[in-house]
Amino acid sequence: MISSRPPLPPFSTETARQKVQAAEDGWNSRDPQRVALAYTPDSIWRNRDIHLVGRPAIADFLAAKWERELDYALRKNLWSFHENRIAVRFQYEWHDAEGTWWRSFGNELWEFAPDGLMSRREASINDHRIAESERRIFGARPAAEHGPDLPVW
Repeated sequence: MISSRPPLPPFSTETARQKVQAAEDGWNSRDPQRVALAYTPDSIWRNRDIHLVGRPAIADFLAAKWERELDYALRKNLWSFHENRIAVRFQYEWHDAEGTWWRSFGNELWEFAPDGLMSRREASINDHRIAESERRIFGARPAAEHGPDLPVW
């Protein structure tokens, strides 16, 4: 059982960036069980119009998401932080079973427990159909590219 997940709040600029990169790396694994362990057992989520509570619901949601969103690749960037809260901007690309490519983008608000596990996640997400030739995210971000923002559009 995970007892803590550093870095711990309150966050500095450096530790907030580390937390965001760790989240990006975890989500790019596309491993629902691994990702769910970053959240408190009773974590509260809003993802678009879906509301979830708890790790099992989060893991089930992520498993279904990555069955539907194929070749998913994500970028997250720190937007702001204060004490135990972090705001991020993100975008990811994926294709559906028919081969249509999508760029999904939006904002997340995160709140952390003292042990560094996320206790609340609020995500607002928009989807835009793109041509495969418009893709700009190809797999997990190499360490040498950590940090820089992608253009919003």
